[in-house]
Amino acid sequence: MTLLPELDIKLFADGADIREIVELAANPLICGFTTNPTLMRHAGVDDYESFARKAVEAVPDRPISFEVFADDFDEMERQALHISGWGENVHVKIPVTNSRQKSSTALLQRLVAQDVRVNVTALMTVAQVETVAEAIEDGPPCFVSVFAGRIADTGRDPIPVMAQAVEALRSRPQLQLIWASPREILNVFHAAQAGCQIITVTPDLLKKLPLIGKDLDELSLETVHMFHEDAAAAGYRLRLHSLSAQG
Repeated sequence: MTLLPELDIKLFADGADIREIVELAANPLICGFTTNPTLMRHAGVDDYESFARKAVEAVPDRPISFEVFADDFDEMERQALHISGWGENVHVKIPVTNSRQKSSTALLQRLVAQDVRVNVTALMTVAQVETVAEAIEDGPPCFVSVFAGRIADTGRDPIPVMAQAVEALRSRPQLQLIWASPREILNVFHAAQAGCQIITVTPDLLKKLPLIGKDLDELSLETVHMFHEDAAAAGYRLRLHSLSAQG
């Protein structure tokens, strides 16, 4: 990990396993935490608030984000105000639109006017970033999460989008851009080069951090060992005929 401290970017752990959150809270490389209802469901979380409060207790000193799950803006607001009361370090994730593609702009304006720290999520375009920035620019410190990984899933290069998003927020230093949904460790370098302040990283990707800067010949040999050992452990056998027998 010799190259990681040289990058001007913060790592936020993205997940919903309370044991992993507790473990990662002791890692000085982790500057914050995020989660969402999908991750929570996959992790088997059945009590939203109980999980969230345990997470806040485990991470009292770094930003941690929890998402509203209503689709009606009035109910989103009630949930957001409740969630924000769980801790001074809590950011409330608000989707850029609801499921009917109605903009969350008015809700965002109301929330930041009440000093709620938001993490606006599920953005994909620079136009969305610009609209959101205008809505929350007069509020407290907030995050803007652009899902670069999902942009890449469409065959588009997310780097130009993220670089333009950085420029859209440059005059608003209280708004930090998150490169969300990375697909590989290389994205950490992409995000830093684009000027993003933060990238979310899943536990699976965090386990690959020690590979940064690793000698490629050494990695090649380790890969050969892995294939050989797995084949041996599986007990694979082939019934081979000698060349003389074939003749």
